[in-house]
Formats: sequence, C-alpha cells, structure tokens
Amino acid sequence: MIDLRAHIQQYKADSESVYSTWFVGAESRLKAFRAIRHGVKDTAQRIAQGTFGNDFKGSALEVVLAAITEQKQVFEGAAHPFYWKPKLRIPDIYENETNQKLFGAFLCACLNANREDQVLGEISRLANAKIKGIGPAVASILYFLHPTFIPPFNTAILNGYNALFNARQKLGSWDSYLTMRETIINTNLAHRDLLSKDLGAFAGLLYEIGTGRMVVSGNADTALADIRARAELVARKRHQQVVSAQREESEHTEMQYMLIQIGRALQFDVHVARNDRHRSCCGKSFSQMTLPELPPLNGSMAVQDTVGLIDVLWLDRTTHSIVAAFEVEKSTSIYSGILRMKDLVSGLAHESCHCYIAAPKSRAHEVMAQLARPSLSDERGAVQFGYLPFDDLREHCNAICKFGGDHHALRKIAQFGIQTGAAI
Repeated sequence: MIDLRAHIQQYKADSESVYSTWFVGAESRLKAFRAIRHGVKDTAQRIAQGTFGNDFKGSALEVVLAAITEQKQVFEGAAHPFYWKPKLRIPDIYENETNQKLFGAFLCACLNANREDQVLGEISRLANAKIKGIGPAVASILYFLHPTFIPPFNTAILNGYNALFNARQKLGSWDSYLTMRETIINTNLAHRDLLSKDLGAFAGLLYEIGTGRMVVSGNADTALADIRARAELVARKRHQQVVSAQREESEHTEMQYMLIQIGRALQFDVHVARNDRHRSCCGKSFSQMTLPELPPLNGSMAVQDTVGLIDVLWLDRTTHSIVAAFEVEKSTSIYSGILRMKDLVSGLAHESCHCYIAAPKSRAHEVMAQLARPSLSDERGAVQFGYLPFDDLREHCNAICKFGGDHHALRKIAQFGIQTGAAI
C-alpha cells in the first residue's frame, strides 16, 4: 500500500520539486493570477463584441495562455491544445461563431462564479456542447480563476494520477477529469495538514510522479518501469531548470538594484516591490535603500496592493507623488507587469507617471508587441510605456547616476511603443 504522507513529505522537502520552486518558491505565481483573470475577461469581452478573430495567434486567448505557460514546469505545453490546427479544424472556436460564443459565455460565467457548483455546472454545459477540440485542457485556465476547487490538468498530471491511484483515466475525457477532480479534492482534504487548500500543491505532486521525477513505491500493480527509467533524466533536467531560474532571479535583482541606484542618485525616494524587500545586491540591502511602505494612493485597497508589487517606483521627496514605475521582466509575464502599471496610472487621476518595462534584448519584439496591444488604449489611465533593454541599462547606469538631471535621462536609452494617451 502507498504511504502517501511519506511521498508528500518527500515532495515538500525536495528543494528542486515544483512545490519548492513554483508553489511556494515562485513570486511570479501569485502575480500571474490577476493577469490571467484579466486576460480571461478580455477574451470573453472580445468574443461577445465579435472582435476575437479567427486564429489563436494574436488573440486575447494567446495572452492568457502565455501568462499560464510562463509558470513553467506544471504548465509547460498548456497553450498547445488551443493552437488553431486548420487541417483538423480544431479547436473549433475560431471559425465556428456559435462555438466561439459558447466558449466565451463559458469563460464569462466561470469568471463571475463564486461557488463550486456554479463552475461545475458550466463545465457540464461546455462538455455537453461537444465543441471539437475543447476538452479538459481548459481546466488549466480555470485553475487560475478558482484554485481551491479546480485542479490544473495535462498529460503529466494525468500520468501521475494514474500511477498514484492505480487508475486508467483518459486524457481528453471530461468524465475522466471530473473523476480525477473529485479524488484529488477528497485526498487533498485528508492531507490538508501537509498541503494547501490551493490544489496547485497537490497537482504539483502528481506532476512530479507523472514526469518520473518521483517514483511511487508500495503499489505493485502499477506499471512504473518506464517512469523509473526516466527518473534520473528528469531529475537532471529539473536541476538545470532550477539553476536557470536562479540565474534569472539574480539578473532580475541586479536590474532592480540599478533602478534603485539611479532613482536615489536623481534625488527620488524609491519603493521596491514589498515581496522583494528582503533582497540585496552588491552587499546592499533593498530594505535599507528604499521606503518601508508605499504612500497611500487615491485608488482602492485592491489597487494599492497591486501597485505595491511593482518592481521599482520613484517618488517625489516633497509631494510623495509617483514619478516613474518600472517592471523588470526577465522571463515572467510582460502583460502582468503592464496591468500593474495600468492600475497605478488609473489610481493617480491627473498626476503624470512615466512607465517602463525593463527586459533583455531577446524579448524586445515581445515587449513592443505587448505595448502595441489595442487593450492598452481601451482602458482608463492610458499612458505611453517605455522599454529599457537590460544591456543598455547596465552600460549607462553609472553615467545616468552621475550626469542625469531628472527622470527624463532614461528617455535617452528607452524605446517607446504606441502612444495610448496624452503625451508625457
């Protein structure tokens, strides 16, 4: 018999498991929830307005799946089921207007639902519609709307489930998914003292088993020979991913440090994202270089909380107004960072704020494409966004600190997207 508690404890104790690196270890995970929710709302609205388009590429749905797949590991490949495959005519939501509207209504209903039975009812209606190519992969979107009663779903999670519970559930079946969901919820409830109400923790365990990185012991009836043979290979791959993530985090911290330095040199008070105050760079602690908390804004508490997660803010030392905002995006969702700055601008009313995305040159095309999205000009608080390449920021940091007169010094190295509001 499987000792599930022992496997959960092993999973949590492993510093390279998805529990450590994604569920509790990745600050970008929590940031992604709002971006994905906003993207789902945008997708549903565009379908209702008839402006969704007839392809996955360039659609609002692509933004949603990009934010999900950027979570890596558990959500690798989450976008694949939604790619438009013209020869197979799947998923049939791009050319079939009726199916598209059914899908949009489903997303809207799930977005506005606040009870488990409401979401399950919408899933049943979607399943009964039998839209070709639309199956349980949708659960990976729903997880970010309702993480306490909708677990994510993919091949690795399914394989892990079948191995752990000695089951034979199928990949494309809603019946199989709903059976899995019920078992996951009940098992998670029985082990809540070890896991979380958020089903992402348990899904991560299934993912580890399904990829072969964790081997289930104690179930002689489960065929695990192939999984065991792959375990060492998968473990090496995960280690490489963890090392890469640590390298990315280090560069992210370096860029924040430079922006803090420049802001202080230009005689601004600086605020760093509240979940980054523990960081340090070059022997200097962010908490000692920045404000202890963000001054009150004119917006709601929700806006205040969201703005408090912006990577770096520069504030006028006299008026405490926010002069510039910066999001550093090494590999995380650019759209998520833009949304936080849109919230900031909306909360500032008539005040002027300069917004920048700092990212590697390898992401320049992606950044400019996001800045050109029509949704930026559709929302309140329109503003022009600038793009700061990492290499240019690194090269000119000291010069800007020494010779820069005010925040306009950054415009010498920034690139600008389309104008979405009054000129700054």
